[in-house]
Amino acid sequence: MSKSNTKTFDVIVIGAGPGGYVAAIRAAQLGMKTAIIEKRNTLGGTCLNIGCIPSKALLDSSEFFARAKHEGSEHGVVSRELSLDLAAMQKRKDGVVEKLVSGVSTLMKKNKITVFNGTGRLEQAGGGSSGGGSNGNAGGAGTPPHPVVVTAENGEETRIEGAHVVIASGSVPQELPFLPFDGERIVSSTEALAFDTVPKKLLVVGAGAIGLELGSVWARLGAEVDVIEILPEILSGWDSATAKALRRELSKQGLTFNLETKVTGVDMSKKKQVTLEAESKDGAAVKFEGDKVLVAVGRRPYAENLGLETAGIEMEENGRRINIDEHFETSVPGVYAIGDVVRGAMLAHKAEDEGVAVAEIIAGKPGHVNYDAVPNVVYTWPEVAAVGRSEDELKEEEHSYRKGQFPFAANGRALGMGAPAGFVKIMADSKTDRVLGATIVGPYASDLISEIVTVIEFGGSSEDIARTVHAHPTLPEAVREAALAVDKRSIHGA
Repeated sequence: MSKSNTKTFDVIVIGAGPGGYVAAIRAAQLGMKTAIIEKRNTLGGTCLNIGCIPSKALLDSSEFFARAKHEGSEHGVVSRELSLDLAAMQKRKDGVVEKLVSGVSTLMKKNKITVFNGTGRLEQAGGGSSGGGSNGNAGGAGTPPHPVVVTAENGEETRIEGAHVVIASGSVPQELPFLPFDGERIVSSTEALAFDTVPKKLLVVGAGAIGLELGSVWARLGAEVDVIEILPEILSGWDSATAKALRRELSKQGLTFNLETKVTGVDMSKKKQVTLEAESKDGAAVKFEGDKVLVAVGRRPYAENLGLETAGIEMEENGRRINIDEHFETSVPGVYAIGDVVRGAMLAHKAEDEGVAVAEIIAGKPGHVNYDAVPNVVYTWPEVAAVGRSEDELKEEEHSYRKGQFPFAANGRALGMGAPAGFVKIMADSKTDRVLGATIVGPYASDLISEIVTVIEFGGSSEDIARTVHAHPTLPEAVREAALAVDKRSIHGA
């Protein structure tokens, strides 16, 4: 590693997931010489490669299969010889992933961003000037450049320097100490996206978004699915009425929920089966047998092997996450962090917005993220989506609010689709009518929530939604009816 040949940049981004590659693109758009480091051979991070995108592709394919199998006759579409070609389904999923990751590579070239394949490790900043910058705002006068060592897969090291470094290293699946991943029988979401046969019995440990989505995929394709959750309800942290409604619908689809049940151990003595040992709510010992176990108890920030201690970067949450200020800057001036590795929800779109904001802050602009307007979605069927404060949170805070709720069972489009389950719920401040939060359980909730997100972003009221003309017959009419219901004037509600 010759220091004399060290390449210098205005901005170096470590990690090419949604947060990282968006930060790099925005920095380049703002005229900064930018580099990005990615340990995978493909860009896009967990989301595009082994997370959001492949899981949604499988969810759509499995939903298509399940509806044709169970609902086709209601529509007069009779298929007597319906069969599953899992290899073709997986090939389609891989094709979707390939198109998107290649698209990110194209964006890097278009924006003249230098891509380094390998792992990035910060070193302690030394003396010298921050040369190589092409933007006057990038790198303060007299600020030493930040050295980063890139280690390629073959072990070869390259030293680069940046006036600013953005850490966007993401997260990885969380293991349980007594239930470590083996990649075959005890798996993470990564392996559960790539099964080559449908499990006869799938045990899912954890009833969060990942467990419910992948449990739904394999249940639709014929697996018997048992979900084991230590808490009293699925979707921890969500609105309790929403979680209950979704559990009721997923139970109808064949998922079995074992709530307030704590997994305590595992027996791997049988060749093709796994036995989970657990304890029920009343303390009784229970056992679950299956041929695959998906451990879906969340994700943990990936903060290892980044040279954080060497660089002097402070951590929080017992060393789990990087500590940042309101401008995403770490304890080391000029080094920033965004996405899953910092505080807040682990959501791709949250990381993307932080990527835009941090690039604009580096360029001297007022970058900002409104965390009250970041939606959250679970892509089961029905889908669930939420933004802002939940009703449970408002009650806990003793915040005075009014609520409007409208069922999809009274929406003409939902009935025509055969998707009457669920509802839209909007909470507004009692005095100002400003929208505080909303929850949707129902068809395409992921799309419907956007209208409410926009209203919250603009500081709007339930009256703003209620006074807006919505096309008929459409699903968004349910959003308007819920807004009307806040003032007890829903037209089509009971």
